[in-house]
Amino acid sequence: MKRFGIAAVLALGLVLVACGGGSGSSSSSSNVTGNWSAALTNADGTPAFAFTTSLTQGSGTVAVTGTNLTFMTSTTCFTSGGSQTGSFVLSGNMNGNITGAFDLTIMSGTPSGNTLTLQGTVLSNTITGTWNLTGTGGCTGSGTFTITKM
Repeated sequence: MKRFGIAAVLALGLVLVACGGGSGSSSSSSNVTGNWSAALTNADGTPAFAFTTSLTQGSGTVAVTGTNLTFMTSTTCFTSGGSQTGSFVLSGNMNGNITGAFDLTIMSGTPSGNTLTLQGTVLSNTITGTWNLTGTGGCTGSGTFTITKM
């Protein structure tokens, strides 16, 4: 009986060591912080927008902010300035391959009044989903997007 108890304790110890409490991955591997490149497609399948951005997710929070927004396609909807806010809710992290729900809202600076919303799913270094643009001066539309970590 004593040998069984010792074997059980050793087995439990091995399980705890295998599961670890260590920091095998950095905190940035479980969020969306980094540089991203986006391709947005209209509902009819034609290209709509392409942009790059730097996303930062606060430690221990779902809040995401964006900086360095650069549209690669010519658009009168977002000529300069603006803001980016959003969220990422982690649902899984297996060896740095993150999954979860993502949303990002881009508000135009000049001209004002245009709002681009993106909602989707993160799978490792790719975010896919749907987008919707509301605004003035013909700045409306919807479709799908793919955002890839650079």
